[in-house]
Amino acid sequence: MINEQENTRISKLLSLVLRHQPEHIGIELDEHGWTDVNTLIAKSQKKGVNLTPGILKYVVNTNVKKRFAFNNDLTKIRASQGHSVEVDLLYTPQIPPVLLYHGTGTQSVNSILQNGLQKMTRHHVHLSADQDTAIKVGRRHGKPAVLCIDAKQMAGQGYTFFQSANGVWLTEHVPAKYISLATGE
Repeated sequence: MINEQENTRISKLLSLVLRHQPEHIGIELDEHGWTDVNTLIAKSQKKGVNLTPGILKYVVNTNVKKRFAFNNDLTKIRASQGHSVEVDLLYTPQIPPVLLYHGTGTQSVNSILQNGLQKMTRHHVHLSADQDTAIKVGRRHGKPAVLCIDAKQMAGQGYTFFQSANGVWLTEHVPAKYISLATGE
């Protein structure tokens, strides 16, 4: 359908406009992060992006991280998490596994162990259910380090967790006392 380079280029564009800058191509996100598929395609084409309904479905379906989701009738699309623009994804609180993991670069470990994990410009801190995913995330930040999060204790002390449509665990903040460095890296 499209080559891997074009798939990556369109995926990055979707991440930008569905998570951070919808105005980049002139679309609007509703209060839950959805935008009209036909409008997204038309506005992308006006910006010189070869986007068709078939290509959009292909990019969404082949995205390894499942960053994007269609509504039931495929008329709307949104990012599953990671927004810096104000949206309410309507996720309901979930009971997390005993441990969750966070991948980062080794240069950030000391600061995180001292200050905890902050959501920064996003709505939530992103956590994974397995160390392999955390390692992959950490590699984007240099030499990877994996942090263990005592999610069971956090939840027991009133912290709220959500799980996005693509399996990413989300929470507002992780205080340092619930974080330890994973061993065996």
